[in-house]
Amino acid sequence: MKLPSRFNLFVFSLLVIFFSEFALAQQATVTVHQDAKIPQLLELKKSLEKENKLSEGYTIQLYYGELNQANSIIRKYRGIYGTWPASIEYETPNYKVWVGSYGSRIEADRALIEIQKNFPSAFILKPERRK
Repeated sequence: MKLPSRFNLFVFSLLVIFFSEFALAQQATVTVHQDAKIPQLLELKKSLEKENKLSEGYTIQLYYGELNQANSIIRKYRGIYGTWPASIEYETPNYKVWVGSYGSRIEADRALIEIQKNFPSAFILKPERRK
């Protein structure tokens, strides 16, 4: 009985390895069915968070008073800082300029230290959750 040559053994080994990939390979298709309203709800949640309406944390108040002055303060703030979002909130009969939405008091304290350099009367508050 004649033994196979090394070359034949090598070629045979390569063929076994090559075809074993096809024999053991698996194919699958994943289909995800998602309610069409989920992307809309995510966008709504993002916009509410951006406007501080879902906040259960802290915010910084820069001003409380007339609308003209509130607009002036928010323009000044936006010209200096772009890190934290700012908004004007209305509470009869005055307007408030609020900055940021911080999940913890320490985050709000860090931001306040920076903001008070330009707005010394700024202070931290914990707004009531709006409905």
